[in-house]
Amino acid sequence: MKKVYFDSAATTQLRDEVIYCITEVLRTEYGNPSSTHSYGRSSKSLLENARKEVAKILNVAASEIIFTSGGTEADNIILVSAVRDLGVKRIISSRIEHHAVLHTLEWLQKEYNIQLDFVNLTHCGGIDYEHLRSLLASTSEKTLVSLMHVNNEVGNLLDIKKVALLCKEHNALFHSDTVQSVGHYELDFKEIPIDFSAAAAHKFHGPKGAGFAFIRKNSGLRPLIHGGEQERGMRPGTEAVYAIAGMVEALKISYQNLEKERAYITGLKEYFKEKLLANIPGVKFNGSCGDNENSTYTLLNVCLPISAEKAMLLLFQLDLKGIACSKGSACQSGAEGGSHVLNAFLSEEDLQKPSIRFSFSSFNKKEEIDYVVAILKEFIDN
Repeated sequence: MKKVYFDSAATTQLRDEVIYCITEVLRTEYGNPSSTHSYGRSSKSLLENARKEVAKILNVAASEIIFTSGGTEADNIILVSAVRDLGVKRIISSRIEHHAVLHTLEWLQKEYNIQLDFVNLTHCGGIDYEHLRSLLASTSEKTLVSLMHVNNEVGNLLDIKKVALLCKEHNALFHSDTVQSVGHYELDFKEIPIDFSAAAAHKFHGPKGAGFAFIRKNSGLRPLIHGGEQERGMRPGTEAVYAIAGMVEALKISYQNLEKERAYITGLKEYFKEKLLANIPGVKFNGSCGDNENSTYTLLNVCLPISAEKAMLLLFQLDLKGIACSKGSACQSGAEGGSHVLNAFLSEEDLQKPSIRFSFSSFNKKEEIDYVVAILKEFIDN
């Protein structure tokens, strides 16, 4: 059976260089980086060099990078500590954030009675910047804005610098979940005055279970867990040195090849759009994902002209044909009620139709797109 992987927004294939890096570190750098003997010092040196590499890519200080298990942990550290330790009384976010943010905000509202405001969305799920400005101007309460850079379901792009400057103008803190953009977009946090961000290695061909938080120096954030002084006391527990090394290797390769791979993947996305429009009358692209200026090049969220009854079999049939894709975020693929992202802005009519997220990497080929479109056409026509 032919196998096609179009679910890179959920997780990516490891690069061979990353696998080699991880296995070498597992074999040779097994010392605890907190130990003072030579084995520990060697692991500690690898860890701190990795931190410097990440900091160099983002143009920040090495002390501003805290290694975590991934984006969810990084988001939680930042949001919970901002309320608990920095005195944030109000958070402005959107209804299309990742659940790592939304569920944390709901908990903070319940536990700390914070004011939670949601910025309006445009007809295609974009952020209404004028409404954001008015929300920022409407109170003197200490405020944090939390808006993701690239939406993980429909690929909409936030003007992250514009939001950062708006927050500075109104003395608000700014956190952005950059899980879908780190490794795919140049991010200069000297130029973009953001306060906090989160990243996950497995979104840019690194290992699962590794990520980092960017926390602007002297922010005042404090740890959520206790028990050691690792990660400058912000994230106690022995670091997964092999996974961090693999993450940084993946990150370096992603940025070394960024222009070439971005052009290639953009070509795949454009080809997929053309083939769908030519073969499936009535197909639509959700959010801004059909617009390359306002969406990521790595993702296409497709609304298909199928009845609700037939739609129930679609993902099952695609899986039988060896096609891996997603009806939304992998974190909620088994959830009832559909996608909270699509529910936030799609019409009732389009919500009755199946929407599928196809997401790409440089490992994909046009022949795979031809195969997927042929399978979709056969399913819809029969």
